[in-house]
Amino acid sequence: MVQHQSIDRTLAALADPTRRSVLEQLAHGSATITELAEPARISLTGMKKHVRVLEEAQLVRTEKVGRARQCTLGPQRLDDLEAWIAGYRRMLDERLDRFGELLERTRGASP
Repeated sequence: MVQHQSIDRTLAALADPTRRSVLEQLAHGSATITELAEPARISLTGMKKHVRVLEEAQLVRTEKVGRARQCTLGPQRLDDLEAWIAGYRRMLDERLDRFGELLERTRGASP
């Protein structure tokens, strides 16, 4: 159940285009909240809220450096979500393999 809560938080965080943009920016290196807010054209308060959601999902980590808050990609990244998707992909592949086997058997059985 804990893994599902983590996945829920990750998907909720990724649901917003501003937060996805923040992750794309941070993929190129760390940035302050001010630097993240500038291209998004939102207030610092608004960006802080977005960053907080990303922090709760462990996608972003922040650290106070002087008077600024420095943001970097977090330790969680998308590991839980990738594992969850990989599990569904394996299940789907297995079902398709079984379906292919069934088709082959039915072709061989028809005159």
